[in-house]
Amino acid sequence: MVARVMTADEAAAMVGSRDSVGFGLITATPGALLGALSRRTDWQDLTVCGGLTLGDFSMFTQPGVHYRCQFMGGADRRYRDRGGDVQYVPSFFRHYGVMMQRLGIRVMLVAGSMPDAHGEVSVSLYNGATLEECRRAGRDPSRLLIVECSPHYPRTLALEGHSNTLSLDDIDVVVYTDEHPTVVVNEAPTPVDEAIARHAAPFIPDGATLQTGIGAVPSLVAHALAAGPGGDYGVHSEMFTDGLYQLMRAGKVTNQRKAINRGVAVITFSAGSQDLYDFIHENPLIRMAPVQYTNDPSVIAQNHRMVSINSALEVDLLGQIGADSIGARQFSGVGGHQDFVEGTSLCADHVSLICLPSTATMASGERRSRIVASMSPQGSVTSPRQLAGIIVTEHGAADLRGRTVRERALALAAVADPAFRDDLVAAAHHLG
Repeated sequence: MVARVMTADEAAAMVGSRDSVGFGLITATPGALLGALSRRTDWQDLTVCGGLTLGDFSMFTQPGVHYRCQFMGGADRRYRDRGGDVQYVPSFFRHYGVMMQRLGIRVMLVAGSMPDAHGEVSVSLYNGATLEECRRAGRDPSRLLIVECSPHYPRTLALEGHSNTLSLDDIDVVVYTDEHPTVVVNEAPTPVDEAIARHAAPFIPDGATLQTGIGAVPSLVAHALAAGPGGDYGVHSEMFTDGLYQLMRAGKVTNQRKAINRGVAVITFSAGSQDLYDFIHENPLIRMAPVQYTNDPSVIAQNHRMVSINSALEVDLLGQIGADSIGARQFSGVGGHQDFVEGTSLCADHVSLICLPSTATMASGERRSRIVASMSPQGSVTSPRQLAGIIVTEHGAADLRGRTVRERALALAAVADPAFRDDLVAAAHHLG
């Protein structure tokens, strides 16, 4: 089969008004194709499966479009608030491809690099759980694989034994575009963020293998390590952030102490600055692996001195971690949060750091504690209490490992904001 070359609008016309479309998260957002689909207004029953979209596409708020979102981002929440049919589907990042199979998604969309001399298109900044589903779509005459290729998308290299390319022989339609990958701007750190980073740093020894999740604080911890005296780090991370990029640029990452995949940083997707995207292009020291490998807790556990750095929205006194919803309101997604919390729980010298400010300011102006006696009503638990490691706020670090129910509750109360601490201590004494 020879891939047909079309414009974005011609490719979008191949999607039926009653159909189903799937694509990857964040920097896998196929901007030209979603733009073309948004120029259509004839949707009767279109199911869309994706998440963490970057950009603003009107199709998600059109009548007849049903968005099954795997991970809520800012844009996805806006589509919901504007009246779009946006529904969250709870699932691990590793399961997204399986979920698309269950939903019977017919059309797969991909954003990638220009084809190389061998007719291989790099999936560039994202090797999530959907690559094999894309191949299946391309090889099935009843399905459709549409790939938009841009010279501005970096070509990334696969970890040995894995793949991060699609062959033109498996692609139905190629759309050549001038799209640039979206630059994800890092928020300026606050004094609270900086205090959290200082409390987290002592738990990160020289030679540790690092994972940093989504959010300002995990990336800031990596920035702090880049400026600090330590080094000889390794990287095994679902997400490659500007913090990890700065750590590599500073010469602090050697990947030489890793027990597996020695000598290379292993990642699944990348989002950040244009400098980061330029750095990752054909860089032999950074290798892409599918999320089914990168996020496998048994693989995570094999790394040397693994340190996982993630964020949360709230933590209750039992050690239950809520990182994806605020009460009944879905805020983000499960993603790979529990994968790394679990993977680091399987070895005594591994560390899971959950970093969060001790308070949040509500829309009403009310300040509330993020260390809570019990989870918010209708709130969801992203990672269970038995996997909790070290909880870090600007007031210190609570090491919950090996502690009783009451001991961990008192340790958590001690790192809460002083204004809420007495009530939390009183609640802690009722536990266990």
